[in-house]
Amino acid sequence: MNLRDYIADIPDYPREGIVFKDITPLFLDPAALRQAVDELSDYARMREVEYVVSAEARGFMLGGAVAAQIGAGFIPARKPGKLPREVNSVEYVLEYGVDALEVHRDALAGGARVLVHDDLLATGGTARALCGLVEQAGADVAGCAFLVELAFLGGRARLAPHDVRSLLVYEAE
Repeated sequence: MNLRDYIADIPDYPREGIVFKDITPLFLDPAALRQAVDELSDYARMREVEYVVSAEARGFMLGGAVAAQIGAGFIPARKPGKLPREVNSVEYVLEYGVDALEVHRDALAGGARVLVHDDLLATGGTARALCGLVEQAGADVAGCAFLVELAFLGGRARLAPHDVRSLLVYEAE
């Protein structure tokens, strides 16, 4: 099965000149969804992952499934003010401003092997912030995994020296 067949291109969304990669058709097909989770899980097992950390909100969809499938813990990285206990926080730059992500302070301990996961790798800002949260806790980034990578935006380079696995790589817009 070619997972690329389950990604819809939406031209001029969210603004003119952008081709949005819509992953929801993949979620609608049980076989495609299973294949994506299986492939991401294979990578996580190979990296000997103990935890999966994923960014709000689309990263949660596959990140939690991967964690459950490999017997790892799942750590949700949320926007500020969404978690009820003490948090570690990191800010990151977006093309239009600054955002932040938080995880519970007690979610990670030194030496834990963590998979950073998000649905899409574009410029790498969100994933780099997730790596920062993992490292701030003294844990190790075992790898970074994505369903879709927009290689032409250079996000992979921003994640160096971490290992990166993307199931679908788009070289041009």
